[in-house]
Amino acid sequence: MADSLKTRVTRVMASGVHALLDKIEDRAPEALMEQSLRELDGIVDEVRLELGRVSANRHLTQQRHAELNQQHEKLQDQIGVALGQGREDLVRAAVARQLDIEAQLPLIESSLAELARQEAEHRGYVEALGAKRREMEAALSQFRTSRAAVTAPGAIASNTESRLQAVTGAFDRVYERQTGLSGPARAGKLADAAQLQSLEELVRQTQIEARLAQLKLSHSKT
Repeated sequence: MADSLKTRVTRVMASGVHALLDKIEDRAPEALMEQSLRELDGIVDEVRLELGRVSANRHLTQQRHAELNQQHEKLQDQIGVALGQGREDLVRAAVARQLDIEAQLPLIESSLAELARQEAEHRGYVEALGAKRREMEAALSQFRTSRAAVTAPGAIASNTESRLQAVTGAFDRVYERQTGLSGPARAGKLADAAQLQSLEELVRQTQIEARLAQLKLSHSKT
């Protein structure tokens, strides 16, 4: 796998869903998460393509390994025939070819081991990226659900009530620092003031009625 692709895969696997959510922009959070999923799909496609290349190379290398082994065995049979006929020249040529094959086989076997390791690594990446995608899809689903709950009528009322409590709570704290009266005490004072206001209004209305009665009486006498 190319270093750039491996670095991208490692970065995706190391990143957490919550870190992604923390970077969401307010203007289009859902679109940003969907874009991240598409980018992840692109990385998965690249890893699958690389996996296919490695698997094909391993298959071709296995074929070459088998062919060389078959040649070595065939040469061994031919050497026996040539020795029986006293053809040392042919024996020498066959032995030379066997030595060349024996020199190549360890290199091919080492290459096979490395390709098998890469193939297993790529398969592991594909599985891990699949799990990461499912994790991100679940986070997106939860985000959509939370957004739907926030816009529901009950949620709006609950949100409004929470904001109202926060505002009144802040007012109470400021009032208590400035007057020394707690919220309940202030409420009692305000209730008393309202009653006194009502009493003053009652007295005023009584005075008006008394004055009006006097005026009517004076007018009737004239």
